[in-house]
Amino acid sequence: MVSVASRRSLDDVWTVLRGVPDPEIPVISIVDLGIVRGVRWNQEQADELVVTLTPTYSGCPATAVIADSVTQALCEAGVAHARIETTLSPAWTTDWLSEAGKERLAQFGIAPPGMRAGGDVRSIDISRLRSQGRSEAVRCPRCGSFATELLSRFGSTPCKAQYRCRTCAEPFDYFKPH
Repeated sequence: MVSVASRRSLDDVWTVLRGVPDPEIPVISIVDLGIVRGVRWNQEQADELVVTLTPTYSGCPATAVIADSVTQALCEAGVAHARIETTLSPAWTTDWLSEAGKERLAQFGIAPPGMRAGGDVRSIDISRLRSQGRSEAVRCPRCGSFATELLSRFGSTPCKAQYRCRTCAEPFDYFKPH
């Protein structure tokens, strides 16, 4: 058994986890994505680290890959015993994305949630916009224009939608708020 004094600090563990990229969007860490919900040493088994993850949605195909990546990164950092717990409640929300993560998404060409007209995330009457032949105004991450159009409600992953900018003519993914 590892003595409590020889355990990695939780700050060190968080630093390790900040280095674990999301497998579907590798420019953002799982910490910046907001899916790491907690890190603690097990009170009953002193050498066991418990990492709690909340997937972006319950059927996310990357959940097992993320758990394996976390276990591997912690093992490489000297944490011999890590247990991954998955929790679905409360459900993950794009509110948990860090500001740094949102910036990385935009730099990578994915419009993060909150890049709507006015820059705030607010309730928009999609049915009213669609009846007018429009979708919500999403800022192009490449040129900054709001002259964009929805191509598909689903992009490269189920949590994203596919848009096209009418100004620069580039297609891009939009990370849907939820």
